[in-house]
Amino acid sequence: MDPLTIGMLVILAVLIFFMFRNSRKRKAQQEELRSQIVPGAEVMTNFGLFGTLKSVDAATNVAELEVSPGNIVRVHSQTIAKVVSDETGAPGEPRSVEEAMAIANREAEERDRVKLNEDSAIPLDEPAYGERVTEEKKPARRTTKKAAE
Repeated sequence: MDPLTIGMLVILAVLIFFMFRNSRKRKAQQEELRSQIVPGAEVMTNFGLFGTLKSVDAATNVAELEVSPGNIVRVHSQTIAKVVSDETGAPGEPRSVEEAMAIANREAEERDRVKLNEDSAIPLDEPAYGERVTEEKKPARRTTKKAAE
């Protein structure tokens, strides 16, 4: 056999190995999800509907979700994507986009409040971009080391 054929067979064997391994992982994840799906659990469906699981009928594959008090929605049990728990995020990590934006805005305001020091790239005596400068406000020209020599 030539080396090209041997190489192709090795690549085929590796692909088959990874295919079986991923299949086993996916089955294990599905089994773990099915063990967590019990009445009273907070769940999310594939289409983004959050609710509390009220009942699951294994014979008809129907799950009942309470999306708000008194509002029960019937969905196929396979549409339940994950069990939602408050403990999934790390402490201090934003739980929503709005919360992340609020944190980012607060941090930006804090950075704006900090005074620029002499080591900064923009000196405090320089006018802001687009600001009109009168003759009295014009800063003195700065010289570099080479110009000073």
